[in-house]
Amino acid sequence: MYSSTFIFQKKQFDDAFYRLDNAIAVAAKEIPGYLGEEAWENPATGLVSNVYYWESLEALQALIHHPAHREAKVAQENWLDGYQVVIAQVIKTYGDGKLVGLPTSAILA
Repeated sequence: MYSSTFIFQKKQFDDAFYRLDNAIAVAAKEIPGYLGEEAWENPATGLVSNVYYWESLEALQALIHHPAHREAKVAQENWLDGYQVVIAQVIKTYGDGKLVGLPTSAILA
């Protein structure tokens, strides 16, 4: 399993941002190998984090190469005051089983 974490500082969002954000979310969910996503905001720093989970690196790359994602990447300075992407291979997931809807890793789980 892989995760891609998109961390950013917001500027002003407009209709074009919301259109692309929705198109990317829809595209991600349609890609075979999409496992889910979470979004977090840190009130102390104002940073936002969107975490997508993928069955394979190929599934993640399908989103990276999607036209809506490419369009958003070109225009990101209109809406973001900085960003960072972290792509990681998940080697293990575990917990007490009380949280539902989260992806689990088949590797070393």
